[in-house]
Amino acid sequence: MEVHYRVRWPVRLEVGFQVRGFTVLLGKSGVGKTTLLRALAGLVPGEGRPYGGLPPERRPVGYLPQDLALFPHMTAWENVAFPLKGPGRRAKALALLARVGLEAHAHKRPSQLSGGQRQRVALARALAREPELLLLDEPTSALDPLTKGQVLGELVGLIRREGLPALAVSHDPLLAGMADWLVVMGQGVILQEGLPAEVLSSPARVEVARLLGYENLFPAQALAEGVEVAGVRLRLALPPWARPGERVWLGVRAAEVIVVRPERPPPPENVLEGVLESLHPEGLAYRGVFRGPLELQILLPRHIQERLHLRAGQGLRVVLKPRYLHLMPG
Repeated sequence: MEVHYRVRWPVRLEVGFQVRGFTVLLGKSGVGKTTLLRALAGLVPGEGRPYGGLPPERRPVGYLPQDLALFPHMTAWENVAFPLKGPGRRAKALALLARVGLEAHAHKRPSQLSGGQRQRVALARALAREPELLLLDEPTSALDPLTKGQVLGELVGLIRREGLPALAVSHDPLLAGMADWLVVMGQGVILQEGLPAEVLSSPARVEVARLLGYENLFPAQALAEGVEVAGVRLRLALPPWARPGERVWLGVRAAEVIVVRPERPPPPENVLEGVLESLHPEGLAYRGVFRGPLELQILLPRHIQERLHLRAGQGLRVVLKPRYLHLMPG
């Protein structure tokens, strides 16, 4: 499905992109993601396709707002039955709840359900409209961090089984990794779209890299066999667009800064010597700051820290392997 929309208020935007299967539109707060969803649903003025010019009640979309908008005084089946008309509403609502695995909870009110169960009730209610497109606004925002991955996996699996195209807007990279197609949005414009693995590994612009978790970003100058960053020369293969002498951006993820083990010989290139300025736990990993010719964020898996017993203040060598270095136009 092709989406082309222009909105002037409350956020100015003009965007065009594809929806392929479960599509995630990733962007910072305030760039217009929710406004675009509401324009597609006909809830704010907008021009474009699909559904441009149709009133909200005639648009074949199922919309799951950020707060899900379930009626607190109604049971799950009553919430699902709300958009249904005619005889057999209860039976149809129960059948829809069965499709999302919640028939046994049909009698419960939203306050008696978990965050993931409330999402599935909202999904069942959206399916009651027999939509051509599902719209999900920040589906991770109300989920418990400890169960978010599992709940999202179940929700995305349900949507895929329904065979409906879906557009979910979010600022959460976890959801981006579950997508069939990933679209990255800047301030009212689309910055990049493609398969998630391609976008996540090869952001086309520094704004995209920041959104996708590249903690280490440096202005640099392209050389014949690499780049120069703050006086440090690093070897890597230049992409086809880069020419020696051009200004570029260099990015490397914190998890891909490799600590050189002291008992092993260092690699032949891109080794930096310095000091581990700080180190602290972050979940099951350890995050640190390396200060040397470059200042780098590093993220160590727990098993590496248990083997090396690193501590703040000690000398350290790290290597920036060429395959983990990513260049973007400057």
